Amino acid sequence: MIDALFGSKTRVKLLNLFLNNPGQSFFVREITRKIDEQINSVRRELSNMLEVGIITSDSADNKLFYQVNQRHEHYPALRAIFSDSPIELRLPAENTNSVEFEEYTSIFNDIAGIRIVVLSGIFVKETNGAIDILAIGNVTNSKVKSAIKEIESREGREINYSVLSYDEFYYRLSVRDKFLSEILSGKHRVIIDKDKVLNKESDK
Repeated sequence: MIDALFGSKTRVKLLNLFLNNPGQSFFVREITRKIDEQINSVRRELSNMLEVGIITSDSADNKLFYQVNQRHEHYPALRAIFSDSPIELRLPAENTNSVEFEEYTSIFNDIAGIRIVVLSGIFVKETNGAIDILAIGNVTNSKVKSAIKEIESREGREINYSVLSYDEFYYRLSVRDKFLSEILSGKHRVIIDKDKVLNKESDK
């Protein structure tokens, strides 16, 4: 039944392989061995999956490697379907009446020195965004990293984040730094703004 739903047996095997190994990349001949399918069929389905964006490719050591795109908007749903382990399907934060925003606000509020936290990227359905979380304050990276790991566990995917000291943030803001400007001029959500530097209700 699932083969009919997703178009082909090879595609289903590929989705099983990639979605059960997030963050791991494979080259074509390695894939054919793992899923026991003909190389031409594998190449065709890899091309189709690249086209829709559910996988990405990169070259290294004269080989082309493929891995699942954890930033794809349907990644959580597909992971819930194909994962070998039971996974709770969580709705995007934007559709949960701000419950997850409150959870993530609480996680970051527990970090001493945090002044501002901005959510963008996957949290506002911008899968092409470079950054998902921007944390600002005089904080230890280990504390932020621990918070990110907790959020990754809840989201079921990798989170791209950046940490700026308060001084660096103010400097970048004053010179209209490109990195900061792209985040704040794009779709984003400010969940912490202790000094009211940004509009806390921002949800562009």
